Amino acid sequence: MIALSLAEIAMSTGGRLVDAPTPDTPVSGPVVVDSRQATHGALFVAVRGEHVDGHDYAPAAVAAGAVGALATRPVGVPAILVDDVVEALGMLARTVVDRLPDVTVVGVTGSSGKTSTKDLLAHLAGGLGPTVAPVSSYNNEVGHPLTVLRADHGTRYLVLEVSARGVGHIARLCRIAPPHLGVVLNVGTAHMGEFGSREAIAQAKGELVEALPEDGVAVLNADDQLVRDMAKRTPARVTLFGRTAEAEVRAEDVTLDGSGRPRFTLATPEGSAPVALRIFGVHYVTNALAVAAAARQLGTPVDVVAKKLSEATVPSRWRMEVTERPDGVTVVNDAYNANPESMRAALESLASMGRGRRTWAVLGQMTELGGFSREAHEDLGRLAARLGIARLVGVGEGVAPILAGAENQPGWAGEVHRVHSVDAAVSMLREGLRPGDVVLVKASRVVALERIAMALLDDGLDSGLDEGVRA
Repeated sequence: MIALSLAEIAMSTGGRLVDAPTPDTPVSGPVVVDSRQATHGALFVAVRGEHVDGHDYAPAAVAAGAVGALATRPVGVPAILVDDVVEALGMLARTVVDRLPDVTVVGVTGSSGKTSTKDLLAHLAGGLGPTVAPVSSYNNEVGHPLTVLRADHGTRYLVLEVSARGVGHIARLCRIAPPHLGVVLNVGTAHMGEFGSREAIAQAKGELVEALPEDGVAVLNADDQLVRDMAKRTPARVTLFGRTAEAEVRAEDVTLDGSGRPRFTLATPEGSAPVALRIFGVHYVTNALAVAAAARQLGTPVDVVAKKLSEATVPSRWRMEVTERPDGVTVVNDAYNANPESMRAALESLASMGRGRRTWAVLGQMTELGGFSREAHEDLGRLAARLGIARLVGVGEGVAPILAGAENQPGWAGEVHRVHSVDAAVSMLREGLRPGDVVLVKASRVVALERIAMALLDDGLDSGLDEGVRA
């Protein structure tokens, strides 16, 4: 963060300084919401959560080096008192952005693939200049401004992931850091229970392109009609990516290698170049095209884009993490989150990776689908059966429709198993896995199925053999 005094922060947030004998004390360190992350010169933000009130930890943060706290009540240490800490955090972030005229802000949204696309785009932007991007999925009203506040006078690119749980959420995030480029990946069915329809989701996602200036660029998926229609909602110039011939940035001759990693020709008006992704799953082609289209707008030549995409990995954890154990079992940990679109992509990737091998889909519930939930889970089971997944394991609550969908699919010769806990799933897999099997683990975040993948990988390390290779 750029250095600001406590007095300047109070002014920018409309707050009042208390217990601060030296208002000119600079905040020169990070802005944090976890007192354990406080270092010399930090500002501690006392966010009140469902189970923990950050105000109780302000003294510990100052003892660790923070110069003060952003709070709603006195906390016994230097503090800036505001009515709403989260709102004030966003105001502080906007103050910083306004003082960084050389920063280009890029926003990324979509029902699925936001984090992976953000990671890939940050990788490419980093080759053009100092870049700040969110850690993991810092994409809400707290994580978003915290990411922005990591920028300083040396930063050239802010690559931000923006999410919505309702109409107006993305617009609010865009007011904190006004974007110059806006990337919209897709409109799916994630959070259908909250929005009610894909059209309502599109309304919310489109707030990103509405926030763009006239000299900005909207980067839209030509293969998703609801995204493509957003071109009517922005004053900015529009560029399309996708597989259709109308897209300026296209993927041609898409194939998968023996491990399920995409290969394609990246075609642009300036020329073409081959791309060989190190990431697993054909759905990453769309994400890579979005990145290529955005990078093109930043002035990156097509051959450089193709090279960078071919080098890149996705650092955010539990997203198509593919690890081969020493005994030949392949574990695919895609357990960070799930919705119907990402589940479909993961199952298709499993089927591709598992050609000639025995496949296991270990699945949990997809949440926040509302009245659409049962149908979506049954469709998922039917898809698994049509793809020829050999073993379908449902873990925990809400998985019965998945298993029923598979069992009712004509001609499927696979097996279904229902277990009620992570421990039971691990026990069953330990007994049933054999060398060469491929195991996918995926569910919504609340189900925490990454524990299954981690247990299976620990088993591989405990086998007395050398550590497996991360693909």
